Amino acid sequence: MSPRILIVGCGAIGGVIAGTLLEQGGDVSVLTTNPRIAQVLRDRGVSLRGDDAPEGGKLSAVYERLEPGGPRFDLVLLATQPPQVEEAARAALGALAEQGAMVCFQNGLCEERVAKLAGEARVVGAVVAWGASMLEPGVYERTSAGGFTLGRLDGTKSAALEALALALEAVGPVTLTDNLRGARWSKLAINAAISTLGTIGGDRLGTLMRYRHVRRLALDIMTETVEVARREQVKLEKVSGTLDLEWIALTDAERAASGSPGLLAKHTLLLAVGARYRRLRSSMLSAIERGRPPAVDFLNGEIVERAVRYELPAPVNAMARDWVWAIARGELKPAHDRLRELYEATR
Repeated sequence: MSPRILIVGCGAIGGVIAGTLLEQGGDVSVLTTNPRIAQVLRDRGVSLRGDDAPEGGKLSAVYERLEPGGPRFDLVLLATQPPQVEEAARAALGALAEQGAMVCFQNGLCEERVAKLAGEARVVGAVVAWGASMLEPGVYERTSAGGFTLGRLDGTKSAALEALALALEAVGPVTLTDNLRGARWSKLAINAAISTLGTIGGDRLGTLMRYRHVRRLALDIMTETVEVARREQVKLEKVSGTLDLEWIALTDAERAASGSPGLLAKHTLLLAVGARYRRLRSSMLSAIERGRPPAVDFLNGEIVERAVRYELPAPVNAMARDWVWAIARGELKPAHDRLRELYEATR
């Protein structure tokens, strides 16, 4: 029997997951606080665009709020932006079946936050290795291929985890991990660089990564993140099986050098990443443009807060966080020149 699934949040990731599961005959409902999206989903269901995209379909139910005594769900998939994840978890907690699980698809370290509300045993982390966009309400498109890494904070397996893995195989390849924290911290290092620099620079990844000073800022952000992760005693996992954050992190010698074989290799890797994901545009910048708070406190802010705890310097993450908030408040405009200024200010 397929699990009863509630997806909270109908942005790009949530929409693609919903449409793919619906085509597989899944019992899928959604919760969205956006009245326009809710009405479109009731009237037309979920539609997916792109080559070989599933057709999508009609949802079992569309909720704008959950009433006490309503249906219970085996899996509650939290597909909101990070700033809304705790609110979303609270809203759906009463609808979670006793043996069910809440699943965090957000970037950052959201499992720890949701575990405080639902209990660690009822929380699963899903590290997403693909991108998507919402073309219009109810219409979604994948922008890159990839799958998921799934795990629990305590590293153990569960019936809910196995059910989730089986369901998500229709969306993309699923890998189970007993080191969710390692996978999350590695992804955090990349997102804190790519999403934040994309917000400040206001351009797509392929364009930004052509510039040496942007690549160096990315390396600085990732290096500061790796140093904090080491103090947290996290064993970092390779991202997508290839990106080794322990290797990417700059050594003391590389930080001081203007050039070296190691630096060249790391810059070359970032050029390749930029080429592969050249269409990628910062979701955080899109959130700001829609008038929503940026997720920067869940990315660079998380790194800075923990760096302070360990008395570690994290100047690039700190200034990048502050500049994203300045952009969100309308005090700065995203521009490539901003990244040059950030580079010069943090040397």
